[in-house]
Amino acid sequence: MDKIEFLVLRNLLHNEEYLRKVIPFIKADYFQDFNQKIVFEEIMSFVSEYNEVPSKEVLGIEVEKRKDINDTSYKEISKLISYLDDEPAEREWLENTTENWCRERAIYMALMESISIADGQDEKKQPDAIPSILSEALAVSFDNHVGHDYLQDYAERFDLYNKKEERIAFDLEFFNKITKGGLPNKTLNIALAGTGVGKSLFMCHVASSVLLQGKNVLYITLEMAEERIAERIDANLLNINIQEIADLPKQMFETKVNNIAQKTQGTLIIKEYPTASAHAGHFRSLLNELALKKSFRPDIIFIDYLNICASSRYRAGSNVNSYTTIKSIAEELRGLACEANVPIISATQTTRSGYGSSDVELTDTSESFGLPATADLMFALISTEDLEGLGQIMVKQLKNRYNDINMFKRFVIGVDRAKMRLYDCEQSAQDDILDNGRDEEYDPEEKPKKSFEGFKF
Repeated sequence: MDKIEFLVLRNLLHNEEYLRKVIPFIKADYFQDFNQKIVFEEIMSFVSEYNEVPSKEVLGIEVEKRKDINDTSYKEISKLISYLDDEPAEREWLENTTENWCRERAIYMALMESISIADGQDEKKQPDAIPSILSEALAVSFDNHVGHDYLQDYAERFDLYNKKEERIAFDLEFFNKITKGGLPNKTLNIALAGTGVGKSLFMCHVASSVLLQGKNVLYITLEMAEERIAERIDANLLNINIQEIADLPKQMFETKVNNIAQKTQGTLIIKEYPTASAHAGHFRSLLNELALKKSFRPDIIFIDYLNICASSRYRAGSNVNSYTTIKSIAEELRGLACEANVPIISATQTTRSGYGSSDVELTDTSESFGLPATADLMFALISTEDLEGLGQIMVKQLKNRYNDINMFKRFVIGVDRAKMRLYDCEQSAQDDILDNGRDEEYDPEEKPKKSFEGFKF
């Protein structure tokens, strides 16, 4: 009889606090002994139905009802139950021991499943599923946090109020102003724009600036190849026209990249997925794999871009409308941000109506109003012929959980498309925009304003 498995069963019967803590993480298949597995299944069944821990007597009666055991097995199981006496163990040690046992059993079962897949014995799964299976097993852990007790945890709460929240800062003044110093962890932040305005440019620039801060950056691309994203970041960090990168001598290129490496302690990983093929589950597995193979944990994640992600809730080609799909993708990505304890930056397309409009609103979010409902920060990138001539992009806040949205609701940033860079503009460039950036009172008799020509999104 396995001592750890016996210990687990005994404490499941006599330690309800322990049971409530560990039961979500234990699987029946973790028990190698058939009799122990049966006892665990009956404990689980009883707790699930009655929300109480069964007594030894009740457990024996429930086992007797089973039709998948013979008389010999019943006698052995009854004997096992009789040994499950109440012998308290040190709580922290017990929980840690149970956690390690769960992880070891999960890894063993994952290895066996992987071998079966590799040998072609599993017709339902392909070999490319193996990394995900192993990553999930390695990630098994108990969540020690069960919630904030409002009345008991006031001291912790007070300290939090007076603690400066860790944020990922921008190198752009007005973005730091609207976010009160940068992006907090566990948030989803969305740029809204159309083709050619600068969604990827914006994300590549911010990724570059965060890398120079010494942070770890994960850039996931579903639109362009890894090499194309790397090329844009090269143009930004090396301060060179993107069209001229290929003309650099190899030694000069190597020297410039090494100079960047000396300026930062951070790491930038770029990972490509085929369009519409990957969802939050794939990204979660990637995080586990990067932690295992490279000891890499990102401080921020970029996903380029949201609309061409998949959803883990729906199969590809299923009859689900775009509103539901995009909403679920946004919810899954925000969930991933919370799990990984990082901010996520992504982007979305405007609707077709947005292409001819002089302004952008939340209703111009392509395919789903559920997206802005989920995002913590959402802003539009707007371009006109006049702005392009000035080398500028207008930014309009659409939703902001960090600050008053009417403060700096509109502002402009400089753009150097050749070098894939954004920069702060002179204050004079902001004056008219800031003055006009506050919402005006709605006048029902006022005729709709005509759209400006020349806008692109």
